[in-house]
This record gives sequence, structure tokens and C-alpha cells, in this order.
Amino acid sequence: MEYRSKNGAFTSRSELLKVSMLGPKAYEQCAGFLRIPGAVNPLDNSAVHPESYGIVEDMARKMNCTVQDIIVKQDIRKQINAKEFITETAGAYTIEDILKELEKPGRDPRDTIEEFRFADDIAKMDDLKPGMKLPGIVTNITNFGAFVDVGVKQDGLVHVSHLANKYVSDPNEVVKLNQKVMVTVLEVDASRKRIALSMKEEGKNEPRQRSHTATPKGASVNKPKNSFHSSLDALRKKFDK
Repeated sequence: MEYRSKNGAFTSRSELLKVSMLGPKAYEQCAGFLRIPGAVNPLDNSAVHPESYGIVEDMARKMNCTVQDIIVKQDIRKQINAKEFITETAGAYTIEDILKELEKPGRDPRDTIEEFRFADDIAKMDDLKPGMKLPGIVTNITNFGAFVDVGVKQDGLVHVSHLANKYVSDPNEVVKLNQKVMVTVLEVDASRKRIALSMKEEGKNEPRQRSHTATPKGASVNKPKNSFHSSLDALRKKFDK
């Protein structure tokens, strides 16, 4: 800032070497992150590192054009054969990155950050009540379900039977680590530090398949029992003997 106040705006990246106490090593580390809008060399306003300027200049010579032409003319960029510029110091990924940057100079390579916030009025387990709908983050996945952090320092369990409105055999097919989800509180057991959650959506249960076999009039209909009750009946019969 002191240099700029005395000499005016920087006109090139290499001018940074004139700044007191900014030596070649510091320049090598920082130059690729700095942009010089309106610089004579258009690469000074891109993410292309100064050490790679020679690669772009070789591309321009190969295409009989200027560096600026490669940046602004898509038809020229499409004709560039990236493999021709791979060297021992610049691999395929480096060349790809350079071409992507030439396509959109000054682009931000970082992914867009998705904002996430826990419920403002929920801080501890005592704040949780059955029926509450809360945002959460998947912290662990097991064969029997997924654990979700809802912001109370104790992860809740979404049992595999409550991961979706359909049958789920493998929780990994429905959720992934660090996924942002909406859950409904089913049960809270503060003494045992257990929270039961559900990811099912209301009103979206899968319709039950109807049997194509007609039931004779007057005949009794035995409703099928779920696996839990069937297992319970089997245990009762075993001990009754």
C-alpha cells in the first residue's frame, strides 16, 4: 500500500518485485492470486501463474495469433490441442486449468458455499419436542439408519424405516455424509440421551398394493402382521411351550 500510494496503481504483476521486502520467493507464492485489471499483458488479470505465461505464448505462436485473441475468440481456443503443450513441468491438469482460465479470465475457482443454519430456538435436548421439523446435517451412516446433527450437541437417529416414504435396504442410497436434510422429531429421551428422528414426508406414503384375489363374501380376512409382530408371536409360542 505504501508503494502504491507513492507510485500509483500497479500496471503489471512483475512490478510487485519493486515493492520493498517482497522478494522473488514471496512473489512466486502470491502472484497467481493477484489480479491487475487493465494490465498490458492480459494474463496479469487471470489466474494463470507467471511461470506458465510461456505456455500460453507458445499456444499463441502455434495458432498464429495473440494471447488476447486466445482469450476473446472461442473458435481459436477450440483448435488448441492441449496434448501438444504437456511437458515435464506442466501436466495435463495444468494445461486444462490454463485453458479453462483463458475461457473465463478472472473466474472464481471456488465452489459456491451453500448457507446452512440450525434452528435458532433449539440449543439443547430439552428444547426438542415431538413433531418439530428441523434442519440437520448427516454425520454418520450405518446399516440401521443415519445420525443427524440438529444443533443440540447430541446427534439424533433416523432409523432406516424412517429415511424415506418407501422401503430402503441400504441407507447409502438415500443419504450421504454432510448432506443437509429436514427431519421431524419423533421421540426424545433425555435421560438416555436418545433422539428419534424421521425424514419421511407427510402425505407421500407409497400406496399399498391391492390383492387381485377376490375375498369370498362372508369369509374372514386375516390382516398380515409386520415382521416385528411376527417375531414377537414366535417368541411367545416358544416360551408358552
